[in-house]
Amino acid sequence: MDRKMTEQEYVARLESAVADGSIFVCYQPKINHSTERMIGAEALMRWNDKEFGLQYPSDFIPVLEKHDLLHKADIAVFKMVCRLQRKLLDEGISPVPISCNMSRYDIFHKEYVDTIENIRVRYGIPVNLLHVEITESSAIGGMELVLLAIEKLHAYGYTVEMDDFGSGYSSLNVLKDLPVDMIKLDMRFFSGSLSGRGGTIISAVVRMARWLDTPVIAEGVETMSQADYMKSIGCFYIQGYLYSKPLPEDAFIEMIIKSEHEAITPAIELENLDAEKFWDPESLETLIFNNYVGGAAIFSYYQGRLEILRINNKYMAELGMNMDEQEILGIDLWKTVDLENRKCYEETLHRAIVSGKEEMCEVWRDICSKTCGMDKICIRSYIRLLGRAGEQYLFYAMVQNVTEEKTQIRDLEASEKKFFYATEHSNSFAWEYDITTKEMRPCRRCRRVLGLPEVIENYPEPLIETGFFQPDYADMYRDWHRQIAEGTKYLECDMPLTPDRVMFHISYTTEFDENGKPLKAYGSALPV
Repeated sequence: MDRKMTEQEYVARLESAVADGSIFVCYQPKINHSTERMIGAEALMRWNDKEFGLQYPSDFIPVLEKHDLLHKADIAVFKMVCRLQRKLLDEGISPVPISCNMSRYDIFHKEYVDTIENIRVRYGIPVNLLHVEITESSAIGGMELVLLAIEKLHAYGYTVEMDDFGSGYSSLNVLKDLPVDMIKLDMRFFSGSLSGRGGTIISAVVRMARWLDTPVIAEGVETMSQADYMKSIGCFYIQGYLYSKPLPEDAFIEMIIKSEHEAITPAIELENLDAEKFWDPESLETLIFNNYVGGAAIFSYYQGRLEILRINNKYMAELGMNMDEQEILGIDLWKTVDLENRKCYEETLHRAIVSGKEEMCEVWRDICSKTCGMDKICIRSYIRLLGRAGEQYLFYAMVQNVTEEKTQIRDLEASEKKFFYATEHSNSFAWEYDITTKEMRPCRRCRRVLGLPEVIENYPEPLIETGFFQPDYADMYRDWHRQIAEGTKYLECDMPLTPDRVMFHISYTTEFDENGKPLKAYGSALPV
């Protein structure tokens, strides 16, 4: 019958338990939820005493810690893992990386890292098949020792994972200071609905970790809804009862043989940006982003979902809606655009992914702010890909609010459309003359009735040569264009046009820029 052993019994039986197999290892697989392929496993210590039965880790591990014996048990586990990996390699079975826990009590023994490295070398296991998990709490009261241990592990080539992230009191500081290669997110810390505060915190942690080029594994995943949520925010790797409980060695080997495997892919690979400096408020990168570029934003794009990660002050100014940073970051971009504009924007993102160059688009958005209410604005975006990780992409966008410009163009087009309709039902002809380029653009009726092309270069010479302007009026008409170029505001007279010498009343009105320089002249001809 199972009975919890006493403290003295745990201490007295440890060495014999290691020798006779009472202390053994179970393996819990780590899975890519997107592909359902195995990416690795964690080695978990178990104790099944021959006399007293199964003992819980929560009972015996604190006792081993108290009596400074845990490092002996952890070394025994590491040997068991190396023996398993050697067995798989010798039998031609493709192994997966297995992570072993290293507690702060192990770290206090400065020779611990060298000890496990000697074991690995003795068994001839490639270092990429053995990961080391350090708990977040290891850093409490011993940051220097932990840093030294990680440096030594990296020097030997080990991948270092931070276990139980989120369960401590200073997670962000630990993440900032410890150069770990992977993070295991403790889902138990975020108990409750993922649609509430817990989900928001998890999403932020995953995003920060990916910015630090650190893959994330969600540990303790028990339901499909939890796994699907983690996938939706860019965390594909999970460990927990949803896929498998911890398995004894034989069952784990059977699962390895039957399962497809894959390697862990890196987090977002930034091509032209040092993420650590970019998030540092004192860095040159941040100074440039905030002060020496126009309106700019950094955003992620994953399977149709777009999330703005960072904006500068000029971005807020470009929107012109008196919105603060928190309001803008909380906007779901797709809810501000119709289907046509969303299609345009996503097509631009895909062009940027393929080309690797800056791509431009203009999108109309319906923005609602507390101050200005609802308004429709047109944003011109110049978008460039910063990096990618699998199907997740990171983009940089320079933005301009071109609402006024687009409105003016739209109004002008409407006016021109009305003008064209009016000229179609009258006997008048009209054209536009560019003073700088000497290009003339005739109206639709000019092109239809008189057979003129859409653009006449070096105007008016081509029409003088064809006899459209009569030879006895040619010099006068040339002089008109000289006067227009010199700033004459208005000219008019009657003259014959076309070889048939039909009389028309010709008039010109000149348009000037803000400095008084003549830009264009607008001509019209009305039969007399």
